[in-house]
Amino acid sequence: MAKPSAAVIGLFDTPDSILHAAAAARTKGWRGLDAVTPFPVHGMEHALGLGMSWVPYVTLGMGLLGGLAGMVLQIWTSAVDWPLNVGGKPFVSWPAFVPVMFECAILIGGIATFIAMWMACRLPKARPRIHDERLTDDHFALVVPLAEGVAEMDVIEFLKGAGAHEVRRVDQ
Repeated sequence: MAKPSAAVIGLFDTPDSILHAAAAARTKGWRGLDAVTPFPVHGMEHALGLGMSWVPYVTLGMGLLGGLAGMVLQIWTSAVDWPLNVGGKPFVSWPAFVPVMFECAILIGGIATFIAMWMACRLPKARPRIHDERLTDDHFALVVPLAEGVAEMDVIEFLKGAGAHEVRRVDQ
């Protein structure tokens, strides 16, 4: 499916009004909806039909892999590559390895999360678009892409009926 080249934006005054408008727009079958708000609005992800992010799974997997890599590194260096008998301690003394395993898990998991977030957000963007500077202060916007089969006039009438105080077309 090709990305739509235009969208209609409706500006709302309250979080409740945009939440109800987003849920109603989704029930109309419009897809690719987006909301721009100055602060997180509880329930907006459900109203827009967004699913669970894949980023936490990357963090978990890479954190476990980092911990395992820390353990393998310590076992290799202390028992295989350069075994030293220090005070009768066994070569593979796993309780002594836990702090390094933890640090490796945190390091690798954190770096992987940073990279995964960039990928999930499709960063860096060539030209960031701010639809309206008021959106960082006290306004809320619902963005409805004009995909195939979505009439611009229908979207404009819907947003005005949903309580938007300003509706306009934006070419992306």
